[in-house]
Amino acid sequence: VQLQASGGGLVQAGGSLRLSCAASRPFFTRNTMAWYRQAPGQQRELVARISSGGSTNYGDSVKGRFTISRDIARKMVYLQMNHLEPEDTAVYYCHTAVGLSEYWGQGTLVTVSS
Repeated sequence: VQLQASGGGLVQAGGSLRLSCAASRPFFTRNTMAWYRQAPGQQRELVARISSGGSTNYGDSVKGRFTISRDIARKMVYLQMNHLEPEDTAVYYCHTAVGLSEYWGQGTLVTVSS
């Protein structure tokens, strides 16, 4: 397993969760790392991205609520999700690309109840 996501669960609207993505190779976390999500019946969408230089960008729907971060020494990438909304319900995937190869975590389900 190259990337392993965890931390999903059931939370009430307004609550918080922190997702974690463990990388099997240290150089993964030096690359651009991203979180995507896919809700039932919808296309996978970008949630947040952190570049190799540390700059971040976010999907419009999560700006101001979610924060992506990484710990290169621990080979971890995190997604702190605050003020969760029912519309955030989805399977969340971590992602990176090395050359022409893409790597996806197995996904972790986040369910936000109203």
